[in-house]
Amino acid sequence: RLVPGGRGSYLKKTTDTLKNVLFIMADDLRTSLGCYDDSVVKSPNIDQLASKSHVFLNAYAQQAVCAPSRISMLTSRRPDTTRLYDFNSYWRVHSGNYTTLPQYFKSKGYFTMSVGKVFHPGIASNHTDDYPYSWSIPAYHPASYRFEKEKMCRGEDGKLHINLLCAVNVTEQPGGTLPDLESTDEAVRLLKSRANSHDPFFLAVGFHKPHIPFRIPQEYLSLYPLDKMTLAPDPDVPKLLPPVAYNPWMDVRKREDVQKLNISFPYGPIPKDFQLRIRQHYYAAVSYVDSQVGRLLSALDELQLTNSTVVVFTSDHGWSLGEHGEWAKYSNFDVTTRVPLIFFVPGVTTNCNQWKTSAFPFIDVFSQNMVELVDVFPTVSHLAGLSAPQHCPEVSFQKELCTEGHNRASTFRFREGRRDEEGVAFSQYPRPADTPQVNSDLPDLKDIKVMGYSLRTWDYRYTLWLGFNPKTFQVNVSDVHAGELYMLEDDPSQDNNTYNSIFSDSDHTVVMKKMASLPPVSRNSF
Repeated sequence: RLVPGGRGSYLKKTTDTLKNVLFIMADDLRTSLGCYDDSVVKSPNIDQLASKSHVFLNAYAQQAVCAPSRISMLTSRRPDTTRLYDFNSYWRVHSGNYTTLPQYFKSKGYFTMSVGKVFHPGIASNHTDDYPYSWSIPAYHPASYRFEKEKMCRGEDGKLHINLLCAVNVTEQPGGTLPDLESTDEAVRLLKSRANSHDPFFLAVGFHKPHIPFRIPQEYLSLYPLDKMTLAPDPDVPKLLPPVAYNPWMDVRKREDVQKLNISFPYGPIPKDFQLRIRQHYYAAVSYVDSQVGRLLSALDELQLTNSTVVVFTSDHGWSLGEHGEWAKYSNFDVTTRVPLIFFVPGVTTNCNQWKTSAFPFIDVFSQNMVELVDVFPTVSHLAGLSAPQHCPEVSFQKELCTEGHNRASTFRFREGRRDEEGVAFSQYPRPADTPQVNSDLPDLKDIKVMGYSLRTWDYRYTLWLGFNPKTFQVNVSDVHAGELYMLEDDPSQDNNTYNSIFSDSDHTVVMKKMASLPPVSRNSF
């Protein structure tokens, strides 16, 4: 039975012990930020947030595409539990009535609000952004977003096109605005409306950029002169990359300015001069989002809410900028699965007065833990003053509230900056065939034939592409279509696949041992 989250269970906690939550999510943002040691990007506002926060340097999405990743993060369940690998089903009726992060906060007395792209819109969130289950009021979507898929980009011919590269004069846009500008305005308005309330709030703000098209204010391009831009350090398709692992970036190919380039399918490279322009526009879009984050944080300060608000900043997944000859997301490589994950916690990340054991304990703001987006739900809950959900049993389809992630709050203070040598992150990606197809990037559930399960440790990224039955959701461990193994000490960019030199097709014993390391929910699929 679907019952919207209410306030009935909010009995013992007082508002004085609970912190507000400002949950900020970017769309398609890789770790191209100054606080992640990117020397090109201009991201002063996010970097300033990071300087006062706990920064997870090694956080990974569970599937590098919007709806599956967002649903996984917000329910703290892996894609094999949500059974959402595309955009075409609503988890509450498709797999289980799983409680979401904002729904949990709402049930504890929080006033929950959604601005912009938090849940993926459409069927994946029941065409309501999961209202009223997750939100106290209907989710807000900027009116100007409806122009994102229309001809809004002025080309060299002076006409409007549906282009990939789309830097614009904002004053010439409908309404004189853009979606993320509108979302920031609305988020600030909502912050003001809650500033004097006795009830805690959970405000989620989802920015649409740097997702394509790069329809952004044109002035941000000036931050990245073309003659200063460089190509990806590994712009070629790796020689030993299994065809099943390659994504042919169809959403990029469909843009009018890209179509004019007559690029061969599936591997044909984009001309180098256009590659530089894509990278320029992506970085400009990141700086545009950074400015909106700065506006939100400034409003939090002006309203004197900073000392009572946990701020979370993250992304649904990364985006390839030419690495491995790929663009967009849709793969298991680090550039698409690794995401920024930043927690600002007043009184915890901002000072050490709360530590009673030592006057000056060492606090490592750059965590050496390997973490996942399924960890966000339990961690935010704990940091805000709520109990973190219990860990899910191995079979949890009937369990409405539990987590398949881990509460990382206890790792915020380290006496030594040692990394967790046992840390592992899991990602996966579906494919319709062993070779690139026009639907390889985003196959419908019924078309999925192969599932790529990927393990990321400190030493390697290991991926097995296994036979998958979309009707039963069963994975055949013995049906190995391809494998990838990248030894990161010598190959940090993951260009030299050593799988075939180490494993033979008949070495099922090794394969089974590796698969035994998968999360319980994934093992149950086999």
